[in-house]
This record gives sequence, C-alpha cells and structure tokens, in this order.
Amino acid sequence: MTEPRDDAAVERPDEDDYDLLTFGEAGARLQIEIRAQRTRVNELETQTPPDEAVLAPARARLAALEEGARRNSAQPINDANFEMFFGYPGKARRNTT
Repeated sequence: MTEPRDDAAVERPDEDDYDLLTFGEAGARLQIEIRAQRTRVNELETQTPPDEAVLAPARARLAALEEGARRNSAQPINDANFEMFFGYPGKARRNTT
C-alpha cells in the first residue's frame, strides 16, 4: 500500500453529510492522525538514543490508527455483512433519501 505524502490533501467525499461522522469523514480524520503520528514516531526514532518508553506506545498508537483506517475502508454495509457489523440480523437499507 502506497502511503500518501504528509503534505498531500486529505480526500473527503463530496456527497458526505458533514453533520454526521460518516465513514468518509472518519477516514479523512484517521489519515490526518496517521500522518501526525507517523511524524511523531519518525522524530522519536531519530533521537539518540531513542527513548523506548516513549517510542513503543507511539508505535502502538500508529499501528492501531492504521488498523482503524483499514477497517474503515472496508466495503459498505450490505445484506451479507449487516449482522456482523451491527450484531443482529437485518437488511441493509438502500435508497433511503
């Protein structure tokens, strides 16, 4: 997976309702946090000697943010994955506008 440059614009879908925390907005916010945390980890790694007590949790947070971004980029809710996502059986609503 190619990582975007830290100064590249974060893409937000035009059709999202920004009054809600949509998958698109959550993804954009995750990318911003990932970039900031990656910068922090890089700074900590260049210290001589690196402070492992600070570096280990920073790396763990970066890994958690990246995992969250992977989960967020999963396919949209559909009938097949509805129960796994919400925890109860049902059908995905479509064309509700």
